[in-house]
Amino acid sequence: MKKAIISSGNKQFVVSEGDIIEVELLKNLGDEVSFEALMVIDGDKIDVGTPKTATKVTAAVLEESKKTDKVLSIRYKAKKRVRKVRGHRQLKTVLKINKIA
Repeated sequence: MKKAIISSGNKQFVVSEGDIIEVELLKNLGDEVSFEALMVIDGDKIDVGTPKTATKVTAAVLEESKKTDKVLSIRYKAKKRVRKVRGHRQLKTVLKINKIA
């Protein structure tokens, strides 16, 4: 099975055809997105790019601006009456990998 490593949102993902991944929010998209592969693994053959290979990875957009679980950050000082709670929900885009070519 062919696998590729792609980069999106300053993160790298190992993908193969049919995978569903969540990446950082991508704005102003159509129905399809394409990425350049950093590395391609096809059985025994490994193609490493410097920094990218000629292989394109296409993905279909399943869902835009999906919110993830809330992450809380707490600042607390004992005996000082300092308590600060902040919450954050990151927006994600859900992609399905269609083709590695």
